[in-house]
Amino acid sequence: MNKLVQTTAATALAVCVAGTASAQDTVELSMATPWAGGHWLEIGAKSYARNVEDLTEGRVKINVFPAGALGPALDVTETVQMGIADMGHAWGGYDWSVDRTSALFGGWPGGPTPEEYMMWMYNGNGLELWKEWRADVFDVVAIPCGVTETEVFMHSHKKVQTPEDLQGLKLRTSSAWAEIAPKLGVSTVTLPGSEVFSALERQVVDAIEWGGPGGNLQEGFDKIAPYMMMPGVHSRAAVHDCIFNETAWNKIPESDQKLMEIAGRLTMLDTYLGYAEMDLTAFETLKTESPVEMVKIDQSLVEAATAASNEWAVEQSASNEWFKKVYEDQSAFLEGLSGLSEFRFAPGSR
Repeated sequence: MNKLVQTTAATALAVCVAGTASAQDTVELSMATPWAGGHWLEIGAKSYARNVEDLTEGRVKINVFPAGALGPALDVTETVQMGIADMGHAWGGYDWSVDRTSALFGGWPGGPTPEEYMMWMYNGNGLELWKEWRADVFDVVAIPCGVTETEVFMHSHKKVQTPEDLQGLKLRTSSAWAEIAPKLGVSTVTLPGSEVFSALERQVVDAIEWGGPGGNLQEGFDKIAPYMMMPGVHSRAAVHDCIFNETAWNKIPESDQKLMEIAGRLTMLDTYLGYAEMDLTAFETLKTESPVEMVKIDQSLVEAATAASNEWAVEQSASNEWFKKVYEDQSAFLEGLSGLSEFRFAPGSR
């Protein structure tokens, strides 16, 4: 039986079981997030909460809390591990200090695009590896529940197009790119989100990377730095996961757990479409109403960043078994997708 048939059968079984289950008390879960508000909270975390409530017909209700309400914004995983929150809306990049493998799931410069991430997870081994890794390293139950767009490469006081333009650049960034960019001559600085705007405005840093056009327009980076470089080779895509404290997860009936898995897939679609819509609208605004100069980076820079990323990944693989296992699987899967470009149009190509 192929994976599509298996998935369809599993979905039908889960819905059937839920429909015949007897009435039960509502299970309420508290969700910690690293997001103070805006699109990541609205399109991602709250979308998953709505989908869970709808699919379980109200038997499982998720109360979403903004950053800092249940614990430190960058420590969502720890907050869930300790049971302070029942679950969290997480991004692997924030678990960087614990295990570099987080970059391969959360998004990294040599990694998949949004479409490729979903293919790897649901047509390949990505989902299984993700769950095993989260359980083994962090002792939480994980459901991937959102895919983000390719980011803007940077907003900068200096025009950057080629690898040579990166030499000596002081860049605010995070996760894998903070270790990879120095291979290309960049000086990297990690700052919390609350300090990014002021650091760019006061030119404490030359450039920053943040998110896609929608999020960056919302932050106003185009008003304080003259150049906006694209596409975001440092982050071709990122994936969020909804993680659960094991004790909280085990309180949920198995039939509803299955529906919560389905809610994760549905939220992947919600976020994929939601970010695309938001970014297209914002990009048009940036082109027509913003003073920022849009710069397309050269293919030479894309190739240099990709080569440095793969070099970094090989280095990580030498000392981290989980990283090696995931990197090799992800790389092999992506190589197997090369034929798509021969018979498919890329999104937006005409």
